[in-house]
Amino acid sequence: MKPTRFETAIALIDKKNAQDINTYQVAGINYPKELLYSQRMTRKLLQFEPNASKALQIAARAQHVCRWQIPRDDYPMDRVGYLKWRETLKKMHAEITADILKQVGYDNQYIERVTQLITKKLIKKNEESQTLEDTVCLVFLDYYFEEFAAKHEDEKVIDILQKTWKKMSDKGHEAALQLSFSDKNLSLIKQAIQG
Repeated sequence: MKPTRFETAIALIDKKNAQDINTYQVAGINYPKELLYSQRMTRKLLQFEPNASKALQIAARAQHVCRWQIPRDDYPMDRVGYLKWRETLKKMHAEITADILKQVGYDNQYIERVTQLITKKLIKKNEESQTLEDTVCLVFLDYYFEEFAAKHEDEKVIDILQKTWKKMSDKGHEAALQLSFSDKNLSLIKQAIQG
């Protein structure tokens, strides 16, 4: 059976992310970092919102597509540099995804919808954009937070948690509190939420 446009688009995004030169180890196996991240995004999105549209699923899968091509240290290591880096990345992720969607035959209106999701133009105003943002935050909390917390002072961890919490919906908050954390990190989360 011929794969659908959607399946082909996901496969092409994965093919790009499989080229990541950076790896991330899970259970002793090295994975291309962004390929692993994109698969975690899909898994988390479908746990959080089982009826997610195909457009939202594509945007989640392409959230970090080819991210390694624009390294963080190409920009000044301050807040302004960080924000500029993030904006440049979003634009690149959206352009790469738009090219893939064109290639597999999606129309301009559909491509525009996916692009808006990836560039996060409508957070808090659009339900799908908010669902995507919640998914990004949940993936961070579920898969990367413990490691992040181990490397930073409690004060910085609380600050990042508060920023993460602000971006999330009530439904996102509920899902976040169902995740399992070490006792220490759970207490930091509680401090962050109450702060």
